[in-house]
Amino acid sequence: MNSVYRGRFAPSPTGPLHFGSLVAAVGSYLDARTQGGEWLLRMEDVDTTRNVPGAADSILATLEAFGFAWDGPVLWQSTRLEAYAAALEQLKTAGLAYPCACSRKEIADSATRPAADGGMVYPGTCRAGLAPGRAARAWRLRVENAAISFVDRVQGRQEQQLARDVGDFVLRRADGLFAYQLAVTVDDDFQGISDIVRGADLLASTPRQIWLQRCLGFATPAYAHLPVASNAAGEKLSKQTLAPALEQAAAAASLCAALRFLGQPVPAELARASVPEVWAWAFAHWSFAALPRTPSIVPAAPG
Repeated sequence: MNSVYRGRFAPSPTGPLHFGSLVAAVGSYLDARTQGGEWLLRMEDVDTTRNVPGAADSILATLEAFGFAWDGPVLWQSTRLEAYAAALEQLKTAGLAYPCACSRKEIADSATRPAADGGMVYPGTCRAGLAPGRAARAWRLRVENAAISFVDRVQGRQEQQLARDVGDFVLRRADGLFAYQLAVTVDDDFQGISDIVRGADLLASTPRQIWLQRCLGFATPAYAHLPVASNAAGEKLSKQTLAPALEQAAAAASLCAALRFLGQPVPAELARASVPEVWAWAFAHWSFAALPRTPSIVPAAPG
């Protein structure tokens, strides 16, 4: 673990930033800055099938308009493919990664229970080798039949049995793209991230990332999973649920709304202040202890 705090915000360029994105950015930024730490920015554009042209530039412009200042250059995952390939080779050499020929339909037909991430637990069909005549589609990481546990700074103690709850998981997909779990783990180590503050929608991914860290010989950061903003139906605010884009003209009011969502007692008049004034208040009054200890919250209506 690093003695110097290094945090990060890692949006995917799949569309403009929305209120849920802002909550994660504000929480991670204030946790870093109020501890004298660094705050890095990573553009998680490794999944090229989901990237939207112009979205990355829009995200950067919005962050600047909202008063965020990051340390060093932006790290683009699309420039890191060689590092991901090297990590995969390390896992192959160690006998920890294996080729898989299964299609999604085949997994769905043979799996017996749902996985922690909403898919199906991989039944281990190719674990002992490919069946005759089958060609590799993806590469998977072997997991052990043991519990992965950690104490989240917001959500408390977490535990997951990877073999039971997820199964051997994908490192490189059938379309040749590197999986999120591998890319994020390699990049967090590369950037020396000591503390990860992000939305609770990624809580179920954390045990897989911790297992990958152990397999690759990486240190494990501290984790804090903030409550995610949900709609009335309980769905996470996202591009898929048509969450509206942040408006730069309403930056101060939106920052205040994000701070209130995170349990901070923002005075009403601050919504009419300037962006620098909102940040000055936030730096002076930020309380990690005030964060709601729940996975999701429906934001209060504006006004």
